[in-house]
Parts: sequence; structure tokens; C-alpha cells
Amino acid sequence: MDSKRNSFQESPLPDLFTGKPMVVEDFRKNHRARLRDRFFKGGAAAMPDYEILELILFRAIPRRDVKPLAHKLIKEFGDFNRVLAAPIGRLAKIKGIGPAVAQELKIIEAAGHRMAQARVLGQDVLSSWDALMAYCKTVMAHRDTEQFRILFLDRKNTLIADEEQQRGTVDHVPVYPREVAKRALELNASAIILVHNHPSGDPSPSQADIDMTRRIENALQALNITLHDHIVIGKESDASFHSLGLL
Repeated sequence: MDSKRNSFQESPLPDLFTGKPMVVEDFRKNHRARLRDRFFKGGAAAMPDYEILELILFRAIPRRDVKPLAHKLIKEFGDFNRVLAAPIGRLAKIKGIGPAVAQELKIIEAAGHRMAQARVLGQDVLSSWDALMAYCKTVMAHRDTEQFRILFLDRKNTLIADEEQQRGTVDHVPVYPREVAKRALELNASAIILVHNHPSGDPSPSQADIDMTRRIENALQALNITLHDHIVIGKESDASFHSLGLL
């Protein structure tokens, strides 16, 4: 019985240098070491999305082959950015994803957001527009529900605060003009930029977006606060109310 059972088992892989059988644990350690070495020598640009995910998963899953899980995450969500942006509830439905993995992914996501925000906070956003858009896309482009943010500016158009006001459903987020104006006054802001995302991927402003923007503009005008723009973030592109002639 034992000989038959053993006949179906694969022999351990030989070590390329010693020729001796290499146990699975050794093979796993060597794979991880090779991946880390490639990252340090070539950087992230030299590695596909699933290998970057592997590097992250190594920390949360120290004793298991994580390549299949990395491939599964990419297949489920589409790419590296969408994996990081995935809600914890959806991540938890993937077999192999526990609290430690979800936490590790969310820490990496938060770090990316902080780095992108640091490039625009305290800067003149009108002269740093590309950096501002890069930040907004990093934070919002891959969300599966609508999110509404307000960027508050001082008299020199320096970004003094960036706040998420509301989260909504896949196609609607409630926004109250009076609350927007009230918060601008609290921060002593002279101007604001509105930003929200369209989870559908199409950044074209809806009629509801246009109506809501006009109500906010009217509330701000009474307080002598300028609405510079309203940006709608899609998955691949964005739309500007100012560029479209809607402001």
C-alpha cells in the first residue's frame, strides 16, 4: 500500500548547484529570495503585477506559495491598482485572503495615497495640475462606489485641506451645498475644487452632477468663495466642468 501511495508522489526537485534533492520549503525560500533580488536590482518596472503582489503577500503569508493567490487576485480585480483598491468585503470572499492579507494590502494602498497627496498638499494646485490629477486618480479611479472629495484652497490657490465628504452607491452620492459652504468657511478657504468618481468608468458628467454643481456654486457665490472646477474621475480618463464650459 505504501509503495503504491509513494509512486504517485513527485520526487523533490534537485538543487541546481549541489544536485541534492531540495525540499519544498527550500524551493519556496529560493523563489522568494530571487524575487526580492530582482526587485532590488530592477525595480517594480521590471516585474509584472502578480510578482509585485507576491512580494506584498510574502509578509502576510510566510510559509505558503503565494503565486497562485497573486494570479487569482489579478484575475478577479483586473490589475494591481484595483486589487489594492478592492473593498475588504470583496477581498474576504477570495479563498486564501484572511485579515492579515487584507490589512497588508490596505496598508500599501494607504501608503500610496499618502505619497500622492504629499506632492500636492501645500502646493499651488493650479500650477501643479498634473500632480493633482495623478493624486485624484490614485485615490478614486478604482473605487467601485462613488466618492465625493473637496479640495480647499487659500487665496494663493494653495491646497490647505483635502477631505472626503461623502460615499455613496455605484451611481449616486448625496452632497449638500450648505454643508460644503459651511466647511469652506470653517477652513477659511477662498476657493474649492470638487472631485468625484464614476465607478462605471465613463467620466461624462450626468445631469444630476451638473445640477448639484450649480447649487454648490450658488451657495459659494453668496460667501465670495470661488468654485474653480468640478472633476469627474473615470477608470481611464477624467472630465473637467471648466474645460467642458459647465463652469
